[in-house]
Amino acid sequence: KDDWVREQKEWLTNRARELRKNATNAEQLLWSLLRDRQLLGVKFRRQHPEEGAILDFAATKYKLAIELDGGQHAQETHVAKDTARTKKLEADGWKVLRFWNNDVLQNLEGVVITIADTLTPTLSL
Repeated sequence: KDDWVREQKEWLTNRARELRKNATNAEQLLWSLLRDRQLLGVKFRRQHPEEGAILDFAATKYKLAIELDGGQHAQETHVAKDTARTKKLEADGWKVLRFWNNDVLQNLEGVVITIADTLTPTLSL
């Protein structure tokens, strides 16, 4: 069992590296504003392995996950998978924000304001 867990962790880590190298335009744009503690001084990680999944962006200290979804996520199979994944993360104390790639590309300010508004109450803790 330990070998299986180690293999899964290694696979997730390698996949996360691959995803970082091949980021979508929306991910690159949002990352340009989240990296280096630019938003409220909060440290974000991108393509962060967590709970058997890879989170697009994560503020691990505040357990905030940000997921960017392309059009394929509107398909029924993806909706069910995303819902199950969100429920699992929430059960472990994570807050999950989901945005469509188009939201990031066309309304970046609104996306960043939503993220900041979500984080602000937790910063004083």
